[in-house]
Amino acid sequence: MILFSAKISEKHRVKLEEEFTNQKFIFCESIEEAESHLKDAEVFVTYGDDITVELVDSAPKLKWIACLSAGVDGFPFERLEERGILVTNARGIHKIQMAEYAIAMLLQVYRNSKTIIENERKSTWEKRVKVQEITGKTILILGTGAIGGETARLAKAFRMKTIGISRSGKTVEHFDEVYKTSELLDILPEADLIVSVLPSTKETAGLLTHNHFKAMKQSAVFLNMGRGNVLDEDDLLQAVREGQIQHAVLDVFEEEPLPTEHPFWKEQNITITPHISGSSPEYVKRALEIFKTNLTVYEDNEGEFVNKIDLSLGY
Repeated sequence: MILFSAKISEKHRVKLEEEFTNQKFIFCESIEEAESHLKDAEVFVTYGDDITVELVDSAPKLKWIACLSAGVDGFPFERLEERGILVTNARGIHKIQMAEYAIAMLLQVYRNSKTIIENERKSTWEKRVKVQEITGKTILILGTGAIGGETARLAKAFRMKTIGISRSGKTVEHFDEVYKTSELLDILPEADLIVSVLPSTKETAGLLTHNHFKAMKQSAVFLNMGRGNVLDEDDLLQAVREGQIQHAVLDVFEEEPLPTEHPFWKEQNITITPHISGSSPEYVKRALEIFKTNLTVYEDNEGEFVNKIDLSLGY
């Protein structure tokens, strides 16, 4: 039995039942609704935020967790590995919208959109608003996977120099240069724009420190749309307030929703968005395409699963 705690539309439900007539689907819209069915579930389809040790222990027949998002950092990997449960995610479906988000946010900083919008609100005609061009700048992208690669591809349309950072330092399409994570501190002074799309892993947690922000150009713009725990928020706040960097664009945070009293909200040189860089009307459709591909592999017991998570590494 395939159990959904991930809410999907009636249209998607019907298509799944029509394509996989041998499977029994139970569609729920929350974990509370799904709980009573866990004991019979062989496949569990989720957006990921409801996976706990208790849930896994409540599903004795569970063989596969299909996560319809990319984030699996909160999963109880040790227990899943003990049980031999397959985990897949939807890595790769975010690349189009997140790359567009990155370019849009960098442009809004360089074109001083905050000031322009505020002037419009106040009916102020001010032609001397300071603006800049992103064309020809150097962009450093932390993470050279699907999202980082698509961001680099779009950056090329603005004739940017593209530099990537990855654990391996392996050459990747659309990047002029790629360096290992261990070389990050040496490369940072070259970058005008720094974009982090790093997932949350043991290696990336707390990766960016005060020294990294200090190594950036004072004119640098830093954008984080990966995971909030890649940096210490106090270090970033200090870097912005002391002018070590020009601006920060943040879509992810250590605590979400970002508390209303958090000092980030009051900083003119910090742009806040509520973890929406991955939002798209095509999101569920793309995620279910990966799920359907994997379900075919699961049914036929042959072929390779797409986006199979290495439980020992957590990604």
